[in-house]
Amino acid sequence: MAGLAVNVAVIHEDKILLTQRDDFETWILPSGGVEDGESLAQAAIRETKEETGLDVELTGLVGVYSRLSNMSPVHAILFTAKWIGGEIRCQEGETIAVEWFAFDEIPVPLSAGHKRRIEDSISGVRGAVVVQEFKMPEMPEGLSRKELMELRDNSGLSRQDFYLRMFEHAELTETTEVFGIRKNEK
Repeated sequence: MAGLAVNVAVIHEDKILLTQRDDFETWILPSGGVEDGESLAQAAIRETKEETGLDVELTGLVGVYSRLSNMSPVHAILFTAKWIGGEIRCQEGETIAVEWFAFDEIPVPLSAGHKRRIEDSISGVRGAVVVQEFKMPEMPEGLSRKELMELRDNSGLSRQDFYLRMFEHAELTETTEVFGIRKNEK
């Protein structure tokens, strides 16, 4: 069964908030799974607070991004948000850095699929439905998160080097199933 997640593009003064993940040391939008008994919006607000220390107000729905690959599939709902309070802090075991980036200074490496999500958020896309399909020849089919972490830990590589090697020969196919509109279009 596919997982359901939320991503949040917090935008403030022409900058976007990104977190650096602990597991692979890649940059990513604040993100996480939806828990039982909470709405998508509640999950987005909670995950942003947990991972960044910031309180946010959701301002829009960018779209739905389906990540299909050798690993478990995930459908991520991407929101935009504005910062309304709190102070930046990292979440133990989840984030090792939380920083604002100018739109033309997005760091690398980004987690798979997040380049498109960040671009769509910055450009004001609303209502998109996108399939992001990754073919990773060196990765076994149906790999669980636990198995992936075991491979990483036994690889002898740094967390980031393991991630980069994992995606080194990956092929990404992005299919926009619903184009959505730009915020300024009608």
